[in-house]
Amino acid sequence: MRLHIVPGQFLVEHLPHATFPEDDEWVALIRAPEGLTVIRDASPFTEAERWVGFYGDPDGGPDTPGVLAGIVGPLAEAGVSVFVVSTYHSDLVLVPEHRSEAAAGALRDAGHRVEA
Repeated sequence: MRLHIVPGQFLVEHLPHATFPEDDEWVALIRAPEGLTVIRDASPFTEAERWVGFYGDPDGGPDTPGVLAGIVGPLAEAGVSVFVVSTYHSDLVLVPEHRSEAAAGALRDAGHRVEA
């Protein structure tokens, strides 16, 4: 699979008592019983952990089995944590910024093409 490294970096926030963020500066929202998870573009002034995104080519859509497993499996074997946001066309797989080179190497070793 061909994976693109998404330009920029992301922040992952947990807002335990929110139902919607107070601003519109978000990329993705995931609501769960434990609260709201917000994915945002990272600001250069934020001290929080930054995440780098890998996004696959939208070849088959949601009916193609095994796509996500083929990405997170090699990352798990390499000891790289992930946070995944699924879209209709593909999955945005976030890895901690300080592990992004190890993640790209593990994905290449698994046969994926990783492009900036």
